[in-house]
Amino acid sequence: MELAAQVLIGVVAALHLYFMYFEMFAWTTIGRRIFRGFPKELFEPTKPLAANQGLYNGFLAAGLIWTYFIQDPIWKVNVSLFFLGCVAVAGIYGALTAHKKIFFVQALPAIIAISLLLLA
Repeated sequence: MELAAQVLIGVVAALHLYFMYFEMFAWTTIGRRIFRGFPKELFEPTKPLAANQGLYNGFLAAGLIWTYFIQDPIWKVNVSLFFLGCVAVAGIYGALTAHKKIFFVQALPAIIAISLLLLA
């Protein structure tokens, strides 16, 4: 269980690094392919907003990556649960306010990782 949780934490961190990249640096290219329902004329004016959102995704990824360097097992689990909880809440909020798909891409992997950590 612990190994599966660690692998899934890495997957969630990698996803958030990808979100950070396309929101901060490729909003008008990759962002258009991902958010097809978003009006094309709004991508350029919303670049600063997307970059800000990408920065927050980078912080979430950094927190999850940090857990790989924590030696104390209790702190490692607590910090992992904190950042996974933040990801889950953000994903649930995004699913409720923006698009239901966000739940499956962002919140569900974090919730599964939380469950695995708690079972380990």
